[in-house]
Amino acid sequence: MQHYGVRDVERLLRLPRSTIRALMDAGFVTPTRGPRNAWLFSFRDLIVLRTAQALVAADVPRQRITRSVKELRRRLPESMPLSGLSICAVGGRVVVKEGTRRWRADSGQYLLAFEGDPQAGSLSVMERVAPLSSESADQWFEEGVALEARDTEGAEAAYRKAIALQPSRTDARINLGRLLHEARQFHRAEQVYREAIAHCGSDPVLFYNLGVLLDDMARKAEAVEAYQSALRADPRFSDCHYNLSLLCHELGKPKEAIRHMAQYRKLTAN
Repeated sequence: MQHYGVRDVERLLRLPRSTIRALMDAGFVTPTRGPRNAWLFSFRDLIVLRTAQALVAADVPRQRITRSVKELRRRLPESMPLSGLSICAVGGRVVVKEGTRRWRADSGQYLLAFEGDPQAGSLSVMERVAPLSSESADQWFEEGVALEARDTEGAEAAYRKAIALQPSRTDARINLGRLLHEARQFHRAEQVYREAIAHCGSDPVLFYNLGVLLDDMARKAEAVEAYQSALRADPRFSDCHYNLSLLCHELGKPKEAIRHMAQYRKLTAN
């Protein structure tokens, strides 16, 4: 099953981290923890997050949202269907279109085609199954995301094309660096992150990912510097405080380790 980090959710759904956290606190999704204690979201989580946020914005009653989201999660596929999904609110109900089928999320009841298929306010999720015919940074980035689970070389090539077309694409550089890191191509990943920082500036996720990479390369002091740079850009980066606490403990800096762990707990409370 493919998983997505917080940064992926921010990018794909265009939701700020504060909204993601609020929807998590409300119990709409319960992501798992991955390496470095980072949150990992499933495909189902992405759909549920976007749907819950849209229903909250539409003033749908909280009880109905909770019931609909619970059933929606149970009925959604584990991975992105080739037929695509369209999810929307119709008269306060959550309606799902999957291929030629339409059903209510709260009950699973199938609907006739004319019972609600509005274009406005819907969320469409599609997976590309054919090569891109035109070149744009957005298209190559999306192609890279779609290819990651089954063709890492193709995903790398797609991200590099996105970067070549738009050098300021921080998201493509982050994904490319992570892809190479996961493939244990550490030096190539470091090069991607260093170039990204030079081109895109002080993005906290770039510094955070670089810190994780340097830690895995046993370059602990440099990893500390990278994490500190991430926190200068975003002092509320809780996962960064957590990793830095563990690293300071390894380096024999107990006071700093305690301070960062306390900050992590404060940021993740509630």
